[in-house]
Amino acid sequence: MRKLVASTFVSLDGVMQAPGAPTEDPTRGFALGGWSFPYWDEVMGQSMSGFDGKDRELVLGRKTYEIFEAHWPDQPADDPTAMSLNSAKKHVASRTLKKLGWANSSLLGDDVVAAVSALKSQNGQDLQIIGSGNLIQSLQAASLIDEYNIWVFPVVIGRGKRLFEAASKPSAMRLVKSQVSTTGVLMTTYAPAGAVQPGSFAHTEPSAKELERRTKMARDG
Repeated sequence: MRKLVASTFVSLDGVMQAPGAPTEDPTRGFALGGWSFPYWDEVMGQSMSGFDGKDRELVLGRKTYEIFEAHWPDQPADDPTAMSLNSAKKHVASRTLKKLGWANSSLLGDDVVAAVSALKSQNGQDLQIIGSGNLIQSLQAASLIDEYNIWVFPVVIGRGKRLFEAASKPSAMRLVKSQVSTTGVLMTTYAPAGAVQPGSFAHTEPSAKELERRTKMARDG
């Protein structure tokens, strides 16, 4: 079974809406589009393997697909990211789009969870979600995402679409790797690690066995 990786930029308070430009996604009156721009540095530019679609098939939501389709086919032919994204096979989740103009693109159908589950069971390259917040919500709830590339930017947005909304499935995460840019962007990779394990720091009375152990230690010490 091939792996499904989700890659996204988020603010400190978890907002992932329109990180790239003011006009990227102004829905719900969002007016802070382009909030990631001031933090880019050379370290980040060298660590884009989780976001360029290289050697992976893309799984995209409608909004992200439309943003990419309007931009990447018109970039210089020798741009490495453009080359990767334009040549990659693209699977698009949309109930409204009927025709796709970007090369190597196809629709997933109405049941996105079933379609992505079927894709994962096939042989081939790993699958890569980029952005696509609504799609991530659906696939996270179905436990289909195997890894998260999350770049956390040192900025608080206050409102907007978030990576993990109220309907997200509770899940523990394991840190796979991390790196920090010169501008304070935390570039992390996490993998799901099972159910959340609640605990408590509240004081509890020791058991009879523990009291016996302590008494013996005090007597022998």
